[in-house]
Amino acid sequence: MGRTRENKAEVIAEIQELLKESQLAFVIDYQGLSVAEITDLRRRLRPTGSYCKIAKNTFFRLAVEEDDSWKPVQEFCKGTSALLVVQNDIGGAIKAYKSFQKDSKKTALKGGVMEGRALTKEQVEAIGDLPSKEQLMAQIAGALNAVTAKIAIGINQVPSSLARGIKAYAEKDDQQQPPEETAA
Repeated sequence: MGRTRENKAEVIAEIQELLKESQLAFVIDYQGLSVAEITDLRRRLRPTGSYCKIAKNTFFRLAVEEDDSWKPVQEFCKGTSALLVVQNDIGGAIKAYKSFQKDSKKTALKGGVMEGRALTKEQVEAIGDLPSKEQLMAQIAGALNAVTAKIAIGINQVPSSLARGIKAYAEKDDQQQPPEETAA
C-alpha cells in the first residue's frame, strides 16, 4: 500500500520541523546498510542532539523548497540519501558519524548545508575536527586562570623584591661602617 497524501504531507512537515531547529544538515549515502546498522547510527547520533531521517529524495526537496537557508541540500539528494540533522553538538555529531562510517565502511558523506551555504564533504569533516564548545570554554578558562596566576605572582614579587633590596642595602651599609671602638 502506498502513502496517502496526508501521510506524505506529515513526512514533509516532520522534515521541515527538524530543519527549523537545526544548525547543520548533511546528507549521506546509506546504500547497503541494514536496519540494525541504521538503528546503530541513530543511537550514536542521539546523545549529540542529532537525528537521521530517511525519506524519498522528493520529500527532502519538497521540504526545503520554500526555505532558502536549506535549499542547497537539494544538490546532494541523489540516489539513496539519508539526512542527518544536527541541532546541538555539531562537532560531536560529525565525530559520531565518522566513527560509525569507520566501523561500517558502507556509507559515504555527500555534503552538507550550514547557514544557507552548501558544504563539501571535506568542509563538513573539517567542522568535525574543530574542538567542541566545552573544550573551547576549558581552554579559555585555563588561559584566564594562567593570566590571573601570573598577575598574582607579579604582585607578590613587588614587595618581595623591595624587601630583598632593602635587606641588601642594609647589609651593604653594615659592611661599610667601621666597627665601633669601646672605651676601656
